[in-house]
Amino acid sequence: MISTSSQAASRQHDSQHPPSRRRRRWWRLLPLLAVTVLAGTVVGPSVLGALLAPGTDSVAARLAEWGRDHGFDGLITWLEKKQYEHDPPPTGGEPIGGIPRVAIAPVTPSDPASAVGSSGPPALHPPAGLPPLPGEGEWNTVATVHGQPAVRVAHVRPDRDHTSLLVGVMWIDPTLVRGQLHPGFQDPGATSLAATSLTAAEQHTVVAVFNGGFRLNGASHGGYFSQGHAARPLVDGAASLVLRTDGTADVGSWNREVRMEPDVVSVRQNLIPLVDGGQVNPTCQSGGAAQWGSTVGQAAFIHRSGFGVTADGGEIYVGGPALSVCNLGMILQAAGVVRGMELDINPNWVSGAYFQPTSGGALHGFRLFPDERVAPEHYLSPSSRDWYAFYARA
Repeated sequence: MISTSSQAASRQHDSQHPPSRRRRRWWRLLPLLAVTVLAGTVVGPSVLGALLAPGTDSVAARLAEWGRDHGFDGLITWLEKKQYEHDPPPTGGEPIGGIPRVAIAPVTPSDPASAVGSSGPPALHPPAGLPPLPGEGEWNTVATVHGQPAVRVAHVRPDRDHTSLLVGVMWIDPTLVRGQLHPGFQDPGATSLAATSLTAAEQHTVVAVFNGGFRLNGASHGGYFSQGHAARPLVDGAASLVLRTDGTADVGSWNREVRMEPDVVSVRQNLIPLVDGGQVNPTCQSGGAAQWGSTVGQAAFIHRSGFGVTADGGEIYVGGPALSVCNLGMILQAAGVVRGMELDINPNWVSGAYFQPTSGGALHGFRLFPDERVAPEHYLSPSSRDWYAFYARA
């Protein structure tokens, strides 16, 4: 893992004496307050439209996105930097309550010779040099299809310094579920080919969801193709998450490891490959925003998400707080990923969830990791940005 000892010493006092919740909330409102004042004096009706748009995006997220689209990018970046400096991820300590107890789904015993499903993911371990917490890195089945494990979840700490935080890792079995790329009503814009939220019918079979990549008009350096329509031109060499007609996913560099073929249904590009050939990209530490994106305050340790595929086709999503680019890549690698990519960054957007039916037939969603700010219910109403859903196969 990347060494953060130089930063740990300077933040140790803050981790032992954290600011009050009221003070933290006040700092989080700085971008909101500043943009609101400017917006109210310049283009009030325009920002009002952003605030009244459908979906569950926070007010702060809506105003920040609006501000970046209307000439306030520098101001928002400066305010976010001040916010991060005042309230960085805590260092030291242990997760409150330990490793979370997930909602385990019962697995139906079956004859191994007739069982469906692919082999499970490898065991995960804590960051080097740390003894494991009870339950750390252990995989738990949270969704089943035909009685077999379709989605499994594990939790690990991000590195040796941010030891009170947890990253969620979700393994998806492509032999039991099928994936679908859903558009956001703003990014790339709604189409008639897929809904911007889970429909009533889809809620009966959905088992997992997670966020897509960067905004397409930002620094994603990539394109977007879905069901015959290219919302943005596909870019050679860009990291690409490809879904095929059979619902399986693949990841690779466009026109090198993956390319347009008759069975390609969707392609979501974002930045450059993070894991290739089972190895983490060596530029993960030296590369800048052009390669790995711009975070809140240009901080290295922030909410990030990523996706990759294993050698036997297993699909892995990782999301969590206080992740550097390298540590995100190393967790993907540890979960068996041979080709993987970064998806999104910053707390307002990193989101993974799994679902289980209740006894009354309603859908119950669960956040993937404890510090996740986006509730699973976000996907039950129109989403402003694109996302992925995985459904049980018939």
